[in-house]
Amino acid sequence: MRVAMFGYQTWGHRTLRALLDSGHEVVLVVTHPASDHAYERIWDDSVAELAAKHDLPVLLRQRPGDGELLAALRDAAPDIIVANNWRTWLPPEIFDLPPHGTLNVHDSLLPAYAGFSPLIWALINGEKEVGVTAHRMNAELDAGDVVLQRAVPVGPDDTAADLFHRTVDLIEPIVRESLDLIASGRAVWVPQDRSRASFFHKRSVEDSRIDWTWPAEALERLVRAQCDPYPNAFTYHRGQRVRIVSAALSRARYGGTPGRVFIREGDGVVVVAGADARTGRHPGLLVRRVRTDDGAEHAATDYFRTMGDYLTPHP
Repeated sequence: MRVAMFGYQTWGHRTLRALLDSGHEVVLVVTHPASDHAYERIWDDSVAELAAKHDLPVLLRQRPGDGELLAALRDAAPDIIVANNWRTWLPPEIFDLPPHGTLNVHDSLLPAYAGFSPLIWALINGEKEVGVTAHRMNAELDAGDVVLQRAVPVGPDDTAADLFHRTVDLIEPIVRESLDLIASGRAVWVPQDRSRASFFHKRSVEDSRIDWTWPAEALERLVRAQCDPYPNAFTYHRGQRVRIVSAALSRARYGGTPGRVFIREGDGVVVVAGADARTGRHPGLLVRRVRTDDGAEHAATDYFRTMGDYLTPHP
């Protein structure tokens, strides 16, 4: 088949690599220009550079709404479009243009976690598995019929980086297998159960700000979800921003006011957490390592020299 590709960052790079190895003909590549957005500088293998290396025609677009792009697609005459990590809405005149429509590859187990940063949100929410879905694009966000879906488990110590590597390795086999099913006429398209759908927005700095009224279990997952190279979960101590690099649940249960730097326990310092922390029925967050704005990393037991301070969301 003749394939046009829309994609960006490492997800798009892996998709294009799969297409180049698939035996199908790549006739056009569309990608976004480089961005300064904090999350778009992570996992930023270049689609444009890979396409240029293989002498493929490349168009750079922030958004697809111009006549030149539509004319280029019509001239390329693809049998199918394959999209992965395209960051803006595609109109029907694009996604319905090829005979086989557009195959979108999304890094969640749809219909759950449609939209942006699904791995981070899934880890924060304590999901037991994550994965990748290949589906036919329609006018709704990540809502089209599914042709293939693969899942991987989430371990108790996994970080968002671990889940990224585990799921990005699914992209190439899913793309190749999906195209083979479609080209051979063996594809079975399964409608999504829209009653199970959930939608998530792009993450920003604000989403890494720690709310100490969250239970310690959720905060521990937030720290793992905002691991390096992502912007770390952060709080303020004596007016200075502190990033929490490593944390766990305390062994004992602690009561009091959320955000209170309470007591040393093992290799860390316990911070009281949870909206009902006053009951003393739940663990606190055992902070092990922190990082200050100058980039220095400290053991929490060295950084918090005295107990009794409060960690706050703002200076």
